[in-house]
Amino acid sequence: MIFVEQDPNLETVNQRMATGIVGLDEILLGGFVPRRAYLLHGSPGSGKTMLGLHFLTTGAKQGESTLFITMGEPAEQIKANARSVGFDLGTVKFLDLAPSADFFSQVQSYDIFSPADVEREPTTERITSEVNALQPVRVFVDAVTHLRYLSNDNLSFRRQVHSFLRFLVDKGATVLFTSEGTTSEPDDDLQYMSDGIIKLHHEQDLRTISVTKFRGSDFMVGEHSMRLGSQGIEVFPRLLPMTTIQQDYTTQIISSGVSELDALLHGGLERGTITIISGPTGVGKTTIGMQFMKEAAARGERSVVYCFEEWREMLIRRSQSIGTPINEMLKRGTLEVVQVEPLRYTPDEFARMVREEAETNHTTIVMLDSISGYRLSVRGDNLVRHLHALGKYLQSMSVAAIFISETESIIGGGRATEIGVNYIADSILFLRYLEMKGELRRVIGVLKKRLSDFEKVSREFEITKDGLMVGQPLTDLRGVLTVLPYLNAQDESHRS
Repeated sequence: MIFVEQDPNLETVNQRMATGIVGLDEILLGGFVPRRAYLLHGSPGSGKTMLGLHFLTTGAKQGESTLFITMGEPAEQIKANARSVGFDLGTVKFLDLAPSADFFSQVQSYDIFSPADVEREPTTERITSEVNALQPVRVFVDAVTHLRYLSNDNLSFRRQVHSFLRFLVDKGATVLFTSEGTTSEPDDDLQYMSDGIIKLHHEQDLRTISVTKFRGSDFMVGEHSMRLGSQGIEVFPRLLPMTTIQQDYTTQIISSGVSELDALLHGGLERGTITIISGPTGVGKTTIGMQFMKEAAARGERSVVYCFEEWREMLIRRSQSIGTPINEMLKRGTLEVVQVEPLRYTPDEFARMVREEAETNHTTIVMLDSISGYRLSVRGDNLVRHLHALGKYLQSMSVAAIFISETESIIGGGRATEIGVNYIADSILFLRYLEMKGELRRVIGVLKKRLSDFEKVSREFEITKDGLMVGQPLTDLRGVLTVLPYLNAQDESHRS
């Protein structure tokens, strides 16, 4: 597949050659620049050969001539492994230069010339003959470092590889080649002579892919999540706000459907903003977020809740018990509740889920429940950076983002959030428990709202079988954000 570059200011050619991996094509802004040579760098098992198979089979499906030159693993073993993940190699030509079993049983000795001098010429002739006969458009070489054994020294190796790659490119091929660099024999020389470098990395259960060099074109920087599965490689580009689709910004108000809550917010939440609902466990954060979704569903709009902690079935049952017609919303498609296991998905994989939802289904509200659960998927990476990118993307799509943040303090005190993400929020709603006359009560207030004014006092609220009930402003209550609230100024002297 050939992509046409959309930005005429990029210093690159107009045509692109698809890799066969949608996420990687996105990182490369369309695919490889044709008739150039690219290095796949990574340790054994990182997915280099599988990436090459994607590249070749994509070309074969389009009627292009393709050539797999293997110098290490036997061709039959590669084909067997490829079939197990669904690759069709029927029209992919193989040139098998791997040592056969006969090489061991038929020991040959060279008394005058070195093995490199004797074996180099027939190997070169086989490659030249195959390329001249096939005229391949795509070539994958696995692994080019085996040519070291046909060279007497490093200088000869560099010259031989450079000449080899130049020969293939001059014949009209786009070349992917792998290396097996080691500490004693690094592949720095190959990195210099390549037109692009794609690095594959895997550590325990985390795989990433990155582009560190790409001549003649821009690309998406950074490490991006990658997964090897039954269908081959999947790549999940890191979400970068400046690369996302920009929508016309609107300030349409999203009502909660509860007049007292809307009054607290001076109308409601704005479309295309980020709201953090903060509070201790069980205080009603998810219920408040669902109230906005319930009202959006009544207007025929679609919302999505991503549950990182609570089971999907439990949320549905709980919402139904307090008057939210969640089953009807699910049936009509105005709501989707997605169970997310944070230890299974990386932030990049989750971002792809959100992107597909926003761009395909025109979702108007997205809620993450909660930030604490999402933190597990980050696996030690920068949580704030991932939340920032996700929030800014949703803003650019005019989606209202609601992030649920759990605080450790049960009654009063504490911070708005526990992880220092206040700056990304356009609005912050705080929920607190109050202990008054031996009874726990719930209070809601607004700490921040960028696009409008808001009530500077708190309101008590209840969660009943008939839904959310919000009371009048608590104008006589003082110290809501402290451990011990009091009713009026005269009572202040009695506080201890």
